[in-house]
Amino acid sequence: MDEKTAELRDIFIEATGSDTVTEQQSESRGSLADVDDPEAVRERVRDIVTTMRERYAFDTEFDDDALVALVVGFFDGDADANLAVELDASPEAVRTARFDLHLVRDADREFPFDADRFDNLLVDGADDETIAETLDVPVEVVAECRPVAEADIRSSRANYRFRDEFAELLTDDDLSNRMAEDARRDGLREATEDIETDVSL
Repeated sequence: MDEKTAELRDIFIEATGSDTVTEQQSESRGSLADVDDPEAVRERVRDIVTTMRERYAFDTEFDDDALVALVVGFFDGDADANLAVELDASPEAVRTARFDLHLVRDADREFPFDADRFDNLLVDGADDETIAETLDVPVEVVAECRPVAEADIRSSRANYRFRDEFAELLTDDDLSNRMAEDARRDGLREATEDIETDVSL
C-alpha cells in the first residue's frame, strides 16, 4: 500500500468507523427472479398486455395471466415448445399469441422470398393468392408467413412501443442495442412510410 492509499484509508476509517469497504452491486433486470419486486414487474407487463388487447383484435386463446407468463418466458429465451408445455397449449397457439404481442423471433422471418416485397404487398392489401403468384411461391407458404409479417407491420406502426416496453422491463440490454435497426426493419419502414403512425401513449 503506497503512502497516498494509506492516507486515504486512514481518512475513510476516521470518517466511517470501519475498515471494510463494500461496493454496492447494481442488480440485473434480467429475469423476474433477479429484480427487487417481481410482482411489480409482472403487473407492469400485465398492464401492457391489457393495453394491447384493447387496441388490437387478438387471435390468442390465452387469458392475461397466461400471456404475462408467455412474455416473461419469451424474454427468458424459452422456445415455443417449452412455453406450450408451461401453458398446456400447442406450439401453434403460443406462436399465434406471440404475434398478437408483437413478439417475433428472427427465425420466424426466414422467408423463402424477398421480405420487403412481401411487406409491400401486404400493406397494399393483396390476398394470399395474389402474393403467391407475384412471389412465385405456393399459397400455403404465403399463409404461413403472413402472420409473421403482419405482426412486424403492426409493431412498426406502433413504433415498436410494446415490444420495447416488454424488453425494457425484462432484459438488461441497452434499449437501443436491443431494438437495433436491421435490414428487415428498414424494409418495413419503407413499406409503411406513408401510413400515419399512432404514437399516442
